[in-house]
Amino acid sequence: MSLVAAIPVIGKVIDKLFPDANKAREARAELSKMLLNGELNELEQKAGVVKAEAQGESWLQRNWRPMVMLVFTALVVCRWMGWSAPNLTEAVELKLFSIIQLGIGGYIASRGLEKVTRTWKG
Repeated sequence: MSLVAAIPVIGKVIDKLFPDANKAREARAELSKMLLNGELNELEQKAGVVKAEAQGESWLQRNWRPMVMLVFTALVVCRWMGWSAPNLTEAVELKLFSIIQLGIGGYIASRGLEKVTRTWKG
């Protein structure tokens, strides 16, 4: 369970620990600030990894993410066109498509994060 998903539970705990509504509100605000700072730090670290890869000396280091996405796209297109391995079961295909979905989601998120961080830092 992530911290963001646990916020309602933590809010209930804060309400029990602080019967005074003002104190509970202050505690929730402090918790929100701590969560935002932690998430911002995590985003900065992820952006640093993407930036280091993009500025790497090796051609492969700079381009491995787009290459993987092209392979994933080719797999989807091949399946759509009816070109798939005859011994591949539907269960295996579904697992592969789940991995592809995860990869595409991560790629899109990392590209968006890279652009947001670049804009945010000026």
